[in-house]
Amino acid sequence: MIVNQKAVKEALENVKPATLVAATKYIDAKEVKKLAEAGCTIFGENRVQDFLKKYEEYDGEGEWHFIGTLQSNKVKYIIDKVTLIHSVNSYKLIDEIEKQAIKHNRIMDVLLQVNIANEESKHGFKKEEMEEVVKYLVNCPHINPRGLMMMAPHIDAEQTRIYFKETKELLEHLQELFPIYNLTELSMGMSNDYKIAIEEGSTMVRLGHALFDE
Repeated sequence: MIVNQKAVKEALENVKPATLVAATKYIDAKEVKKLAEAGCTIFGENRVQDFLKKYEEYDGEGEWHFIGTLQSNKVKYIIDKVTLIHSVNSYKLIDEIEKQAIKHNRIMDVLLQVNIANEESKHGFKKEEMEEVVKYLVNCPHINPRGLMMMAPHIDAEQTRIYFKETKELLEHLQELFPIYNLTELSMGMSNDYKIAIEEGSTMVRLGHALFDE
């Protein structure tokens, strides 16, 4: 995969007012630099080992988000390197993030992953669990929940709209219940469905294939 800088520049415009998170799992540090040169400022990584290599080799501007499934035993490797973890999907992971954030004396911004369509193949809390999850975070002062992340089912793009809408409604419900938190972010939408996600309130889209050439 190589960066298509024209596609990146177009995407940066097309996603407004949402933020573009460039999914970098298919490219190396040199290509990440090309993303930055095209104007991209946020890079999202899926795998800890790949991320650490790129983080070490990349010498450009920008910030890193972790957007993939994160095992609790890997938190210690990324806690001081990323600005946002999108994929917080278990109490075990919450506990480990709090533990490692204490060690590094930092407040870690996170998004809570919700499995809005209740798919067995996907990670995330169930919709009906979310109130209890946010309540649990009250006892984790080194974690700052910023909102929700979701992955829509692999179906026709227009059919995903209902799931984006439902996630937006869930976020609004949590905002009312927990005004102590600044729950403003909705990380939803990828290369095939991001336009619909933005129409339904996404504030961050995670794009990979749309930015690259084979």
